[in-house]
Amino acid sequence: MSGTYLVTGGAGYVGSVVAAHLLEAGHRVTVVDDLSTGFREGVPAGADFVRGRIQDAADWIDGSYDAVLHFAASSQVGESVVHPEKYWRNNVGGTMALLDAMRSAGVRTLVFSSTAATYGEPEEVPITEGSVTVPTNPYGASKLAVDHMIAGECAAHGLAAVSLRYFNVAGAYRSAHGALGERHDPESHLIPLVLQVALGQRESISVYGDDYPTPDGTCVRDYIHVADLAEAHLLALDAAEPGEHLVCNLGNGNGFSVREVIRTVREVTGHPIPETVAPRRGGDPAFLVASADRARERLGWRPSRADLRDIVADAWAFARGRALENTPGGAA
Repeated sequence: MSGTYLVTGGAGYVGSVVAAHLLEAGHRVTVVDDLSTGFREGVPAGADFVRGRIQDAADWIDGSYDAVLHFAASSQVGESVVHPEKYWRNNVGGTMALLDAMRSAGVRTLVFSSTAATYGEPEEVPITEGSVTVPTNPYGASKLAVDHMIAGECAAHGLAAVSLRYFNVAGAYRSAHGALGERHDPESHLIPLVLQVALGQRESISVYGDDYPTPDGTCVRDYIHVADLAEAHLLALDAAEPGEHLVCNLGNGNGFSVREVIRTVREVTGHPIPETVAPRRGGDPAFLVASADRARERLGWRPSRADLRDIVADAWAFARGRALENTPGGAA
């Protein structure tokens, strides 16, 4: 059965891919984004678009929506340390305004874009939803605060909500609604940064620390394809139960080191990818790998694109396409 869904932050990387999946499933979709970090051309063809701030949710939400999928947030870890007030204002204050507007409009289902940053430096690997949550930066703290806020809304007002805690999202997605991939400004994610070296946009890639207690000395992370991630959101809509706040990790359960990622990009692109070893960054755990058992049990979700080479190949095709579009005489 088709539904009508509101996607906040749907002009960004993950939100746009989820919006495209909703459209492909036959649903009606409205994207709300203030375009402070998203891109108008990232809104999938077929979705309605409203330019607006999450803090003004009462101005654009009404009872016609079956559910809200909430991606609108500030999400740069480094920036959150320098300007924590922005993260409390946007992520926490903005979500509070959204919850108030949903309650007033009678919209009683929410899927929230949470993050593995809520866990901080893990005491155990793989990380489960029962692991201790001690965020190491204001970004992670703000997302954890929103999770607590949602839990209270469910208990007090009967909201049906699912928080999905992502690990490292990567790759790109192509559909009838357009090609969608990472295009952060500034870019902070490893795979697109390494691809910038292959495109000649960056001289080398920095490896922050090569003395971690890992097989090759570099940090190990759990990479999940953005299309697998999007499919989990559609399953979460069906799994949401009134009065329950369900929290699920999303990851492959496999880790790849920084040097494994660089080696895979070399293989996919044919570029040598020079690397430079730099000092460790504060707060970078050696291992961040998810247990996604709960997502399998409660959502019926299983990632189908777990091969790192496939993730990198999709991201490479998207990055090359964008580079060609931005080259004089390139494709429009």
